[in-house]
Amino acid sequence: MEKTARDVRDMAYAPYSNFKVGAAIRGESGTIYGGCNVENIAYPEGTCAEAGAIAAMVAAGETRLTEVYVVADSPVPVTPCGGCRQKLSEFGTGDVMVTLANLDGAVEKMTLAQLLPGAFGDHHMEKT
Repeated sequence: MEKTARDVRDMAYAPYSNFKVGAAIRGESGTIYGGCNVENIAYPEGTCAEAGAIAAMVAAGETRLTEVYVVADSPVPVTPCGGCRQKLSEFGTGDVMVTLANLDGAVEKMTLAQLLPGAFGDHHMEKT
């Protein structure tokens, strides 16, 4: 997971922020999918690394993730943005482990439920 996230981070297209992020997610099959952030001159209309990894997983035919790894060149490990937290929770359960890391080796771990408490889910869509 770490190698995939670091390798794909190097491919990020971040000419405006110069803040490259790499993400790797493991699908239920065990396959690891990578994604990097891709900025756009119409900032902030870019794509986050986590969203790219999810798209790669879905394009491969999987819809469940079992592990997440996010890495960026930041003083402390960076968390996914709010939108990506919701995207991750769409495809993973609350107990999925999320590893946050920086290039200097600092690592933090938390579950999706800790990352996004009270996540909006399909149970909110049920009518009583």
